Amino acid sequence: MGYNVVIIGAGLSGLTAASLLAKRGLHVAVIDNNYKPGGSCGIFKRKNITFDQGAAMLYGFGEKGFNAHRFVFNCLEEPIDVIKHDLLYCVNFKGKRIRFWADVDMFAEELAQVFPPEKENIKRFYHDLEKMYRHVMVESPSYTTPDETDPDEASKVFSRHPDSYARFLSYIDKSAKDLLTEYFSDPEIFKFFDKLTSTYCYATVEESPAVLAAVMFVDNHVGGSYYPAGSTLFLPGKLEKVIEENGGDMLLENEVVRILFSGGRPSGVELKSGSNIYADNIIYSGTVWNLYGKLVDRTHLSAQRIDWAANQVPTHPSVVLYAHIDKRVIPEDTAPIEMLVGNPDLLDESEVTAYILSIDDKTLCDENGHTVVAIGPTFADWDYEDVDDYLLKKEKEKARLIAVLEKRFPGFTDGVRYAEVATPRTIERYTLKNGGAVAGPKQMLGQHMLHRLHTRSEWDNLFCCGESTVMGTGTPTVTTSGISAANAVLKKLRLEPFKYQPDMKNYIKTVAKPFRAESLYEGYPEETRAIMRQASRCQYCENPQCSTNREWDIRGIMRRVTVGNFAGAEKRARRSLTTEALSKTSLAECEKRCVLNKDVGSSVEIQKVIDYVTTKQ
Repeated sequence: MGYNVVIIGAGLSGLTAASLLAKRGLHVAVIDNNYKPGGSCGIFKRKNITFDQGAAMLYGFGEKGFNAHRFVFNCLEEPIDVIKHDLLYCVNFKGKRIRFWADVDMFAEELAQVFPPEKENIKRFYHDLEKMYRHVMVESPSYTTPDETDPDEASKVFSRHPDSYARFLSYIDKSAKDLLTEYFSDPEIFKFFDKLTSTYCYATVEESPAVLAAVMFVDNHVGGSYYPAGSTLFLPGKLEKVIEENGGDMLLENEVVRILFSGGRPSGVELKSGSNIYADNIIYSGTVWNLYGKLVDRTHLSAQRIDWAANQVPTHPSVVLYAHIDKRVIPEDTAPIEMLVGNPDLLDESEVTAYILSIDDKTLCDENGHTVVAIGPTFADWDYEDVDDYLLKKEKEKARLIAVLEKRFPGFTDGVRYAEVATPRTIERYTLKNGGAVAGPKQMLGQHMLHRLHTRSEWDNLFCCGESTVMGTGTPTVTTSGISAANAVLKKLRLEPFKYQPDMKNYIKTVAKPFRAESLYEGYPEETRAIMRQASRCQYCENPQCSTNREWDIRGIMRRVTVGNFAGAEKRARRSLTTEALSKTSLAECEKRCVLNKDVGSSVEIQKVIDYVTTKQ
């Protein structure tokens, strides 16, 4: 079967591009090696406890600022409920807890208490950056990458606020340190901002481009910090819903091993299974190293291009601790996101960001517990050949991360009910991010913005999006890269691109917190709500026991129903389940094997859910 567009990779950038193109009526297919979409954004479960597998510091849903997520969902006309955090996050720095208030002036006052000699400079710094940000980003919303910017549109923005725009452009080849030097002299405040850039974009203030840092330092305050109500499953799940409702195909658990060429141009992809899929256009949402080092045959590349890609410096590899702990361990005033700075003088393994999203979203675990996802750098030599040594290192790493959290949350060690660790190998296995470098190529001077992979490749029908491209790190930025890739394809096909309109209907609903399970699925009929709640009990097991036939994609059906994707669930049921599987006898056997029988004493009502999606949709 041929497609208008094949998208390689089901991370947020690929899903964004695919959903927008499907919305425009193009026949699309999304291919990913994982069994669920989302890349770094999504969930997994352990005994009914929900963990965010990666990206959970979510910006871009606000009414103003760099709100790419809001723009996409409004374009797609797809509702999504989100929780807005009171604080963006807290930074624990040199024994002091710095709260990042949404209000910039409040935050400036907070920061001034930590660095009193710089009080007036802090206020001036944030005032100047906020003014520039509002002139350049807020007053003229644009959801495109710099390489795809329309010169005429840029000229209009420039003409409105020439001073602010000129200043913004002057930061392109300066470092964040150059920017900070214009305002500050205290060496300690440079160390503080160093921790912010290392968290935002995995680069020091000397490495980080000022043009990116200037936006990062202000944007979060303007737009706010959010979390999808019910878990991050809903963010990629809703994008998948739009794709499937508009006739697109999700080809999960299929790894692309080669981009096919015909007549010197990309013509399709070869899967690990040996199958070929053809398309008029291809969008690649993956790392620059996999594109030029694996998928495109060297005969189609210049030596210079191969070397350029190979020499892109990666961000440091990461490790992630997933823990379920007693509620008593976490103080009442804890923020859902806490950055722990162990060593203010340099980046080391004591620098950890802890996500405790169960503070605001009570659907993630029981009322007496909390989920903690802690991510930080690792500089260990992970030898994957020696299995025993690898497993031993994982246990040591788990103990080390728990010890780091113990310093911030006394009693953490004794309060752990469950814990496991993802290593760089784990990250690469599930996301194909080389070496576990979660943010792709480092956003540092010399390989930032236009020095990175562009939306348009050297072939007119191969487009790129994701963390290796111009926008780089973070969910709003990769989402913007997906918008740009979709629009580039639409322009090529002479179809209408997606552009901001002041009167766009809003589909983002901010819900009250703490958010609880009884608030899920408000607005659906009671029968439908009951089915969705039943499906949401599924553990989406990596190695499901409910079905002995791997073609019976019960977990995929349940995952789709959980987010309201009934069209996709029905399609998946009819494609993956045989007449025999749809019988009551077979599905009853599946229910007996459900892992929840052992974990909580009652299985997912698989038969009821599948009957609903196959007979009532």
